[in-house]
Amino acid sequence: MALEEYQEKLIESALSVNALKFGAFELKSGRISPYFFLASELNTGSLINSLASAYAQHIASSLKSGALPAFDVIFGPAYKGIPLAATVALVLWRDYQIDLGWAYDRKETKDHGEGGILVGAAVASKRVLILDDVITSGKAIRIGLSNVAAGGGKIVGAMVCLDREESGPVMGESAVAQVSKDIGGPVTALLTMSNLMAWLEIKGRNDDLSRMKEYQAKYGVRR
Repeated sequence: MALEEYQEKLIESALSVNALKFGAFELKSGRISPYFFLASELNTGSLINSLASAYAQHIASSLKSGALPAFDVIFGPAYKGIPLAATVALVLWRDYQIDLGWAYDRKETKDHGEGGILVGAAVASKRVLILDDVITSGKAIRIGLSNVAAGGGKIVGAMVCLDREESGPVMGESAVAQVSKDIGGPVTALLTMSNLMAWLEIKGRNDDLSRMKEYQAKYGVRR
């Protein structure tokens, strides 16, 4: 599997600050994963620029190819999605002259000031793309779907940084496939577990690759 340049840069940037680690890590699900990704470790100007640029490039190319439908607002679920929505909207304008609104939700409804649970660009009667970091169960995206719908908007797709390509609650079907059904639109990712395995193979990291293959055989989505 060939990797895009932005994918290689993103993997190596994440490794440089331990946002991506290979080893043995217990997940909330109880599974012992051979790798762990934490997007919040991409927390400097240069790193968030790399991440936002990767999202923006993927969005621009996906819009051009038709892999993503046209949309009006980028939505970031609280809390991790908030900086993603803001910085990706900025880079889309800076590098591609694509001018979109951005918005996010609160964890709790605000009952003073402007009030409500949604902040930023209005979503009423708008087509909305949700951004998130990692999709495992898809819970944050489903909450965002509910909040956007309550605000009168329509989710037309979602994009995440990493798709773990694992079976979700419905065994044999990926969480991405399940979320795609829920939102009625495509869910795409900058990186997948398969991309990480391809990078490990290129770099000759055979022990890590072997553990990834074992995990994939046990928990990976059946294709």
